[in-house]
Amino acid sequence: MTFEIDLERYSRQIDVFGVKGQERLLNSSVLVVGAGGLGSAVIQYLAAAGVGRLGIVDGDKVEKSNLQRQTIHAGNIGVNKAESACAFVEKLNPDVTVDVYPYALTPKNAEKILKPYDVVVGCLDNFKTRFLINDASFLLKKPFVHAAVYAFEGELSTFFGKPCYRCYLPKAPQPPRPPIIGATPGVFGCMQAMEVIKLLTGHGETTKGKIVRFDLSTMEFFEINLSERKDCSVCSGRLKGIYEENYEGDCSIVRFE
Repeated sequence: MTFEIDLERYSRQIDVFGVKGQERLLNSSVLVVGAGGLGSAVIQYLAAAGVGRLGIVDGDKVEKSNLQRQTIHAGNIGVNKAESACAFVEKLNPDVTVDVYPYALTPKNAEKILKPYDVVVGCLDNFKTRFLINDASFLLKKPFVHAAVYAFEGELSTFFGKPCYRCYLPKAPQPPRPPIIGATPGVFGCMQAMEVIKLLTGHGETTKGKIVRFDLSTMEFFEINLSERKDCSVCSGRLKGIYEENYEGDCSIVRFE
């Protein structure tokens, strides 16, 4: 598609990656799974940057306790989060088309929902859906931008091909509900948005092949270099599809085809 670029709106970032970079954003599509704390920042900054199409997946409704960190939902208590996020984007940037998926991502619908998009962003608070996105993204050859947060801490990575998220974490632990400082998902959501912008414009290096961890209480960070696990069911090519059995319990892969 060809767009008439709003040079006034995008001038400051065009100074960084040029008109061609902006054209790439406007012609791109990104799926954001989860419109909570991480998703609020991702959606806000990708929409502001002019990503042409945003898909937003979330089956939850806005609750008062969400507003400490899920800032795009102000005034929308009781509204579905995907629909609330869509209303925010429409006010922020009319250049952006929004696809609303007001329900959960599941093994039955994951491949169909992910398929039309260039990049998938996981903004989640559960391992089941992270594994689901990883597996579907790998099979569909889509970049998967991951983040997770806990209190003052968080991690970030972009998975695209090998190694995948299951090379980093083969199966799901069973953690308690994480405490969250509201600004923490804001910081890491902004970092996810930056990863997406780098992927789409070709400017800058992403975190592919490593996990970046950041402790905001001390402002210290470190990196974990990742490599493909020889026994990874996904990277080895043994997994041929998305099956419900693989997202139960600890999310170990028990069915391959």
